[in-house]
Amino acid sequence: MKTLEKLNVEENLCKGCGICVAFCPKNVLEIKSGKVHIKNLEDCIECGLCELRCPDYAIYLVFRG
Repeated sequence: MKTLEKLNVEENLCKGCGICVAFCPKNVLEIKSGKVHIKNLEDCIECGLCELRCPDYAIYLVFRG
């Protein structure tokens, strides 16, 4: 069974558009200083909408197992 290890943000790729924040159903992400930041990883339901909707491939889920 795969479990979420982390939600990774490539800050050098993030343009701070906020699309991932808008699509996250659990309010896990926020924009701070023009970049996306993870504020509640514990609330992540691993739906992958942030990764799917990011136009710059700046955010992705990392699984183990």
